[in-house]
Amino acid sequence: MFVLLSIFMTLPVLLLVQSTAPNAVAFAESASICLGLGLIGMFATRGYASDLKPRYMFVLTVSSWFIIALLSALPFFLSDNGISAADAFFEGASGITTTGATVFSGLDTMDRDLLLWRSILQWIGGIGIIGMFVAVLPFLRVGGMRLFATESSEWTDKALPRMKTLSRGLLFVYLFFSIIAVVTYRVSGMDLFDAFNHGLTSIATGGFSTSDMSMGKFDDLILMEATFFMMIGSMPFFLFVREMHGQHGVLFRDQQVRMFLTLLLVVPLLLTFHEWWISPDQFDPFHNYTSTLFNVTSVVTTTGYASEDYSAWGSLAFVVFFFLMFVGGCSGSTAGGMKIFRFQLSILILREQLMRLLHPRAVLTRNYNGRAVSDEIISSMIAYTFIFLLCLALITLALAAMELDFVTALSGALTALTNVGPGLGEIIGPAGNFGPLPDAAKWILAVGMLMGRLEILSVVIVLSPAFWRG
Repeated sequence: MFVLLSIFMTLPVLLLVQSTAPNAVAFAESASICLGLGLIGMFATRGYASDLKPRYMFVLTVSSWFIIALLSALPFFLSDNGISAADAFFEGASGITTTGATVFSGLDTMDRDLLLWRSILQWIGGIGIIGMFVAVLPFLRVGGMRLFATESSEWTDKALPRMKTLSRGLLFVYLFFSIIAVVTYRVSGMDLFDAFNHGLTSIATGGFSTSDMSMGKFDDLILMEATFFMMIGSMPFFLFVREMHGQHGVLFRDQQVRMFLTLLLVVPLLLTFHEWWISPDQFDPFHNYTSTLFNVTSVVTTTGYASEDYSAWGSLAFVVFFFLMFVGGCSGSTAGGMKIFRFQLSILILREQLMRLLHPRAVLTRNYNGRAVSDEIISSMIAYTFIFLLCLALITLALAAMELDFVTALSGALTALTNVGPGLGEIIGPAGNFGPLPDAAKWILAVGMLMGRLEILSVVIVLSPAFWRG
């Protein structure tokens, strides 16, 4: 992983060879550090058997994401821009987790190599998240992910060939959609630099932009295209692979995808109707619907783009966007959040409990997407929900202790754990950034982003004393 990261660190300089890369030395130093660590690790462990038991997989997964986030911050910290360690780590963690929250302002005039590195980080994080979902989380039985386990989720000699085939398919699909996004943006009027950056961050549902205005600097056509690519990035990529291999229709038969698309159809329509209701004189049907659909999709998919300050759209929109920050996209996608399937399972459990109250002796079956839902999966999901809310409360309290207002503290904690990006309010809302926050708050939120990306339970397990005693 470190060697691969060092290779990616050379891309901002190589891709800008005909332009300017003012931080080339910082990238060279960062790449050398990563390459050195990678080679030391490879030679030091040569000849050791790779025993992939759950205990080692937990340690590998958690430690690799935290260390890579730290190494990803090196180009920012070593640049000549006077970026502090807290700001560099926050930006690195936000990039690799595809959160999209930023501490930087003045993006329109920022060094292009650093802007490009932010986008590449999110693209790397996106494919890393997909791979983690397919190969690691179901195997570790984290947060109900066992529901999506396949033969490729088992680390056995029999399953490894299938895992390699699926991995190649996922990488191909990810590359294909990334290229399509870049080309589409370029044809629609973006310059090549903007098209490349936004193409990478749209498919990764990351949300880093090259302008302080985010996507607000572009027209409605580009907003509609970005909406489409954010939706693509938030659907299960393994279903795209199955479609590619001739299993036509599996994408739209999936319960997650159907509920996800329904949500993105209904909520923007209701908010657009509300806008028309309260200000009919200033209402432009196409522009208002496009803007609403774009911003709702950005929050639900945890991308973090913004075309305008939606927190200023009124009380109803403010509350709606707050609750949308919990949702997230589908499992097996680049999106964060609690994921659609957990809400569907919660509805399933609620319906089951209501039926048991009416018919105590009834024998009920519990199925999701044609598969039986075991008590183990339900217990894992409930445990995830509890620890998520507990972490949300603890991070909010920690931020409030730093004299941050309630909206900033709560939405900041929520946007970190769900990897949404911007929060709500005047400071960290769509029109602001996380730069004004105290350094301690940035460190806490950066750790919160990593915990949210790792489904929280993975981190909690590794930190528990029982894990190390067993």
